[in-house]
Amino acid sequence: KGPCRIDPFGNGAQEGICGANADTIVARNLVRMIASGTAAHSLHGKEIAKTILHIAKGETKNYEIKDVEKLKSVAKKLNINVDGKSVNDIAKEVAYKSLEDYSRFEEDPCTWLASNITTSRLNKLNSLGVALNNIESSVTDIMSRTHMGTDADPINLLLAGLRCALGDFTGMELSTNLSDILFGTPEPVISEANLGVIRADAVNIAVHGHNPLLSEIIVDVADEMQQEAINAGAPGGINIVGVCCTGNEVLLRRGIPLASNYLSQELVILTGALEAMIVDVQCIMPSLSKIASCYHTKLYTTMVEAKISGADHADLIGDKAIENAKEIIRKAIE
Repeated sequence: KGPCRIDPFGNGAQEGICGANADTIVARNLVRMIASGTAAHSLHGKEIAKTILHIAKGETKNYEIKDVEKLKSVAKKLNINVDGKSVNDIAKEVAYKSLEDYSRFEEDPCTWLASNITTSRLNKLNSLGVALNNIESSVTDIMSRTHMGTDADPINLLLAGLRCALGDFTGMELSTNLSDILFGTPEPVISEANLGVIRADAVNIAVHGHNPLLSEIIVDVADEMQQEAINAGAPGGINIVGVCCTGNEVLLRRGIPLASNYLSQELVILTGALEAMIVDVQCIMPSLSKIASCYHTKLYTTMVEAKISGADHADLIGDKAIENAKEIIRKAIE
């Protein structure tokens, strides 16, 4: 049962012990990577859709819908009638319509896919048998057909990979638009970037990852706690800086300065001036925990699917999000 070992230069074995050749091995590995990316990007959108649904049903006070016009525009694009409906009613329908793209069992294409490509493109996808009807089933399909002894036709595998990649596209379209509805549509801002945004006179806290549900909570709570930091001896108050994609989210919407990107994320801690780094999912190096242990910096994970050994964990998605955010910031001030 493997692992597959072949010689890509033609001198040794050209097939694995099960008979899989280079084309099959490469196709299987590639589509598994596609499935992983689709799962990651689409889960992001699912969390945003669930949050909008909780808001619409009055089940959370942690967030509010900030761009009502974008909500109505998206609803119309999804063929939802908005006439005479309240904001919460529209939001509820948009959320349910979005979540349906994760669970539809009929063969109709995903709503977010069909509404964001041309009719001719959709027809082409249908003719290839790859028009997506369910984001999560496309990931399940890839994991099933790449199991030992299943799909060995590289072309068939790549077509399945294309279908799954459309799940990634659908998830990202959904995530981007719903994030605008929830947090506001970005506009041009003037801000700063690079390690110089970390200040000597302030309590420095970095937000890092991909999910704006985390960073928006931290920025909101930090604004309310500025005086606590000043009273503790930091005249510059609380200085939130961004890292990687979460950093870009709050840069675009809130003007929060961007300290670093993925490759230089460790350097933010190595400055020795960072009190806390708060992370969610994706692009977070496990090395951050070891590096933080060499300094006074505290590393916090915030999502159950992305914990790191040596880091503290605090839920910033559930009911205690604001309470936990305040606790993290208060410890950073101390």
